[in-house]
Amino acid sequence: MEDSMTRYVALIDGRHGAYGVVVPDLPGCTSAGKTTDQAYRNAMEAVRLWIEDAEADGEKLPRPRTLEALRADPEIAAALAEGAAIAIVPVLQAIDEAAEAHGLTRSAFIASAAREKIKEGA
Repeated sequence: MEDSMTRYVALIDGRHGAYGVVVPDLPGCTSAGKTTDQAYRNAMEAVRLWIEDAEADGEKLPRPRTLEALRADPEIAAALAEGAAIAIVPVLQAIDEAAEAHGLTRSAFIASAAREKIKEGA
């Protein structure tokens, strides 16, 4: 995994009952929720799953862009102008919360995720 401070930016937009989340630096990483809090929690789960799949496939994680670089992206600037909010998703926090929910340490959780991915490929 990248260094422990890796964070990805998520964009949350929508209205009460239907919020969508996109993580621009992780292609295809999306989520949703009925509230902004639920959307954020689901975004952490989506980032965790995206990273687990990438690492299990031996892929290098994309380097997260800075907030300044993201704001300079015309698509992201347009989403922000239309009311999207920026949320920071710390990678290890997402993994640690999932590990805790399963009663595992971070290392045990990552190892079990790798075993599951290997079984899927068999």
